[in-house]
Amino acid sequence: MKTNAFLIYILAIGVFLTATSELVVSGILPQIASGVNISLAAAGQLITVYSLSFAIATPLLIMMTSRVNRKSLLVGSLAVFIAGNAMSAFSTNVVTLMVSRMLLGASSGIFLVVSLGIAAKLVPAEMLGRSIGTIILGFSSALILGVPLGIAIADWMNWQAVFLMLGGLSVLVGTGILRLLPTVEGDDPVPFSHQLKQVGSAVILTALFISLFREGGNSVFLTYISPYLQQLLGFGISDVAFLMLALGFIGAFSSQLGGSLVDRWGSSRTLGTCLVIHLLTLALLPLLSFSTLLSVGMIAIMFSALFASGPAIQSFMIQQAPKSANFVLSLNTSVIHLGIAGGAGAGGYLVIGTGTLQHHPWLAASLLTLGLTAAQLSFALSRRKKRDMVIHSEKGPLNATK
Repeated sequence: MKTNAFLIYILAIGVFLTATSELVVSGILPQIASGVNISLAAAGQLITVYSLSFAIATPLLIMMTSRVNRKSLLVGSLAVFIAGNAMSAFSTNVVTLMVSRMLLGASSGIFLVVSLGIAAKLVPAEMLGRSIGTIILGFSSALILGVPLGIAIADWMNWQAVFLMLGGLSVLVGTGILRLLPTVEGDDPVPFSHQLKQVGSAVILTALFISLFREGGNSVFLTYISPYLQQLLGFGISDVAFLMLALGFIGAFSSQLGGSLVDRWGSSRTLGTCLVIHLLTLALLPLLSFSTLLSVGMIAIMFSALFASGPAIQSFMIQQAPKSANFVLSLNTSVIHLGIAGGAGAGGYLVIGTGTLQHHPWLAASLLTLGLTAAQLSFALSRRKKRDMVIHSEKGPLNATK
């Protein structure tokens, strides 16, 4: 059991590295643009290319490799990730840099999804939430530590050094996986038509809408949180950096707390509670802008609910489609990226139309309301599905005796 717990932490470190490759680019964008002689707007498309590759390639590749040994697939995705980082570091033009971002997006998506699937197989059911929470902690830690460290390394050395370090550390993670991870079989040989049927079930479809609206709401607010803090709450740039670091640590703690709550309360109850708290804090935030202290308190509670709900929604997905968990999780990560892109766009249109960030929390809360509605519907459908299964199992022996 201790070995399995150690492996979960190794996977979390791998997720930290892959997530950093995604998030750090926004922080070092000017250096990259200058390094390959492109405009800042063109460099911004590196983020778009990564997200599209992540969203499109991940479910397709997961589906095509569903029966492949999970250890081999994990190491293979990490090998591509290392190659993508090397290509990024040695790119001298925008074309090779774009290709490298495509490789990084696809390999990072596979590594994340397969890591979550392995966690579900390595630990007993009563520890699933905590294990998922630990892996998601790897992702949130990229925001807390990975991005600031990446920016510091780019300033101290150059932007290429960031990708070289990510690739080098990934070699160590891959070595640990090769030596310690046991053979983990792929998903059961479930026909693709059956996997699509599970994905097309009302429970899974409504659950995917939870992720879409939840991430869309988050993106509306979080994309513009720095100017929100400066313009409406009077924070300076250095104060924003300190507050974001503090909020990141709150998020990291809450991710672990959310995993423990899943094991204690169940995924549905944990997710529903977190969504309600998340929604209420966003709805109240514009009304409290007269007080910096109260506003920061609301934002801190919002971050806690946001990160605590992460393990819950992933666990809920796994529980609803255990035989197609990897495929469902890959679709969920795609939907998450679509939600992030849509929310950022909606937030941009709102600030252009109103000229202020005052109303962004309310737009975010509106999307969270849709997410909460989808959650309640998905939970009800899941309960009905379980009741139907119990009724069928009870009727089976009776019919057999007739």
